Amino acid sequence: MNTVNLTRRELIRGLAALTPAVLAARTTNLSAQQSTTVAPQPYDAAVLPRGIRSRFVDNINGIRFHVLEAGYEADRRPLILMLHGFPELAYSWRKVMVPVANAGYHVIAPDVRGYGRSGGADVKYDDDLRPFRTLNKIHDMVALVAAFGYRNVAAVIGHDQGSPLAGWCALARPDIFQSVTMMSAPFGGPPSVPFNTADGPAPAPPAPDTMDRDLAALNPPRKYYQRYYTTREANENLWHPRQGVHDFLRAYYHMKSADWKENHPAPLQGRTATEWAKMPRYYVMDLNKGMAETVAAEMPSPTEIAANKWLPDAELKVYSGEFGRTSFQGGLNGYRVGAVDADSQTFAGLTINVPAMFVGGKSDWGVYQSPGAVERLPTICTKYKGTHLVDGAGHWVQQEQSAEVARLIIDFLRSNT
Repeated sequence: MNTVNLTRRELIRGLAALTPAVLAARTTNLSAQQSTTVAPQPYDAAVLPRGIRSRFVDNINGIRFHVLEAGYEADRRPLILMLHGFPELAYSWRKVMVPVANAGYHVIAPDVRGYGRSGGADVKYDDDLRPFRTLNKIHDMVALVAAFGYRNVAAVIGHDQGSPLAGWCALARPDIFQSVTMMSAPFGGPPSVPFNTADGPAPAPPAPDTMDRDLAALNPPRKYYQRYYTTREANENLWHPRQGVHDFLRAYYHMKSADWKENHPAPLQGRTATEWAKMPRYYVMDLNKGMAETVAAEMPSPTEIAANKWLPDAELKVYSGEFGRTSFQGGLNGYRVGAVDADSQTFAGLTINVPAMFVGGKSDWGVYQSPGAVERLPTICTKYKGTHLVDGAGHWVQQEQSAEVARLIIDFLRSNT
């Protein structure tokens, strides 16, 4: 046997010679791992109702969109575009897509920018907010419709955050979006600009909004959830709550549904702290709590969860899996965009001039959180076809009472498109 005897100096020299090769190998292996990172795939068919498929559409206004689609088997059916809210996904439309498709329509529902498997979901708090501004999201929808080979859609239908986006689409491009249905969040119309000031004194700056201060002065001190959702800490609170993201979403969806028996909404008399304080804690929160802590106290029991037909646990796992993977920041940016949204004043004075309808749940405080907003819809929408508040539904109306919502949509489409 030959024995190799190395001095300490020789050993150090040998290791030094090996180090660059070892580092190079490590770098090569890391690069290989990064280059093989798997992009999100379509949903497994097992999580979708029969008749809906999950797919991707590339190069839409700079990002890749994940889209659910129904009624795609037949060519050139009228197109319907469905836009979800927060904290939701295209999956929120699963219960109404097939009935609407069966009525003769091609239905698409994207994960909107910043959500789920569409682009922008990996955004961080300090990233550029401009891609989330209203005008760019209208651009998203125009480009998506065009990618499917359509010049127009029979209806754009939006829920929660998707409701004002649907309203904006119909207002800005009525040639494309030929009717609109808004759900749960009334569209407030475009912002105004000072009028008839050329020969008079310069318009006074707007009065400061004291609502945050007024809510904090209540006993106990309170804060508005939409203001909270603009803060840096909101994403971490929702994404990594003590109870876990799945249980957080279960409690949040439960508390804003008709299943939570404390929901007895009524019109508010004005935009004041004392009036807003009449709303439940998930709208006007305790000042010292995050949203995860706010809803944790109302977590439904195992028996209530097992009895839930509109959102069984297997379906909730689709939401918790997606938000657990992406975080909530892409959706929260929708509450922060006011700082970069001044270009929406371009549309000052415009109305929605296509057929329009509003649908909400009778147990949904979201219908009333902006006092007078529902009553103003016939002024904002010149072809307004009515307000429908659905029995047995809270905020998640298209999931809680999907059959009635599908009926309302189909009747509206048949009468107005």
